[in-house]
Amino acid sequence: MAAQYTLKVHTEFAAAHQLHGYAGNCARMHGHNWKVEVEVTGTRLDAVGMVVDFKTMKRAAREVAEMLDHFYLNDIPPFDTINPTAENIAAWFYQEVGKRLNGEHARVSAVTLWETDRACVTYREIEA
Repeated sequence: MAAQYTLKVHTEFAAAHQLHGYAGNCARMHGHNWKVEVEVTGTRLDAVGMVVDFKTMKRAAREVAEMLDHFYLNDIPPFDTINPTAENIAAWFYQEVGKRLNGEHARVSAVTLWETDRACVTYREIEA
C-alpha cells in the first residue's frame, strides 16, 4: 500500500491592510497578527527517513512571512493591484513558499492563513 506523509509548520507576521470595495470596517486601514500553517505532502522518504526537513520548511515559511511582516500590504505587489483579502494572501503565500519547497518528492499541498484566532482560510490547488 502506498503511503502519504503530511508535514506542517507554523509561522506568523504582523501587517496592516484595507479592503477596497468592502462595505464595512475593513474598508479602513487596520492590522492583524497573521498566523500561517504550511502543509507539505510527499510519498517518499530520503536516506535519513524524512520527506523534507522541518528546518527547511520553517526557513521557507519565515522567508515568505518576512516579505509581509510589518508592512502595509496594499503597497506590496501583487496586493497593490489585487485586494489583500485573507483568500488572496493565502494563495500568494502558497505560490511563494512552493517556489522554495516544491520538488520531485514533496510539494506544498495547502496553506492556512488565520486573520484572527477565530477566522482562517485554507488555500490548496485541485485538479479540475
